[in-house]
Amino acid sequence: MTAPGRLLIIQIPCFNEAGTLAITLAALPRQLPGFARVEWLIIDDGSTDRTAEIARAAGADHILHLGRNRGLARAFTAGLAAALELGADVIVNTDADNQYCASDIPKLLEPLVTGDADLVIGARPIADTPHFSALKKALQRLGSKVVRHASRTAVVDASSGFRAFSRAAALRLRVHGAYTYTLETVIQAGSQGLNIASVPIRTNPDLRPSRLVRSIPSYVLRSAGTIMRSRAIYWPARMLLAAAAATATLGLASLALHAWLAPSADPALALVGAILLGTGPVLGALALIADLIAINRHLLEKLLLAERDVAALDARIQRLPIETEPSHSHASAA
Repeated sequence: MTAPGRLLIIQIPCFNEAGTLAITLAALPRQLPGFARVEWLIIDDGSTDRTAEIARAAGADHILHLGRNRGLARAFTAGLAAALELGADVIVNTDADNQYCASDIPKLLEPLVTGDADLVIGARPIADTPHFSALKKALQRLGSKVVRHASRTAVVDASSGFRAFSRAAALRLRVHGAYTYTLETVIQAGSQGLNIASVPIRTNPDLRPSRLVRSIPSYVLRSAGTIMRSRAIYWPARMLLAAAAATATLGLASLALHAWLAPSADPALALVGAILLGTGPVLGALALIADLIAINRHLLEKLLLAERDVAALDARIQRLPIETEPSHSHASAA
């Protein structure tokens, strides 16, 4: 059963994906229950190979050219903006390397169709994925646990790119980093009170090495930086108050230890204790300022949301460098 006029757009960020894109597109659905139309949007992130040509030949409805390579996070964000302007009611994001089973898209959509979620993330069978090393499996589990704590959500697979967004959720999400969108959007969604659901999905055999995880240490450091920055953006007061409490406690402990060891204690211990104790109130004051800034940011986000929604309703798609294929039976007019 289809809903009159409801549009699902499946978006795929691409950078030099000529080797795998045709396989990925061949598996995508053209009809799904609950939607009148299913369209494909390719975000060409400055590819220098035949990615765009292959996308057109495979029947992509829309191709968004970014001109130069801007990175996965910005390609993902550009895709969301384009899908909204095209009038999408629901947006599915998947990878061009055919990592995720396209036949599991209905699983992603079910919590959105029933109204039980705003954002649905496909949880990969990480423990049973043969091309994941033991170290990578352990880091994936640890990373998701950290993101659950940072976002105050129950997300199972935080780094999965197989996701479905309601229109309302897509309008609210803004990615500030350039590396990856997966972790930041979960933390942002948690801060905004969006309902996040996780559904088990399957993966396909590996067609190429990951371009995002070029080395484990680099990925861990960059992911940790993304989590810390996102946490600071959306919950700054809590982070600063925690730091204030920690420094003040360490300061008191240092001064107490100095008093207990006196008169043989090193004077430097008392100096360190005094500095730490004095830093606590400073961080507390910064927490108050950060909280006021966060309130202002929330107000700005509401204004931007209203502006973005109006712009999307206008459907001024001609302002975006999107190619459409009118000859294709599923193409929509720009």
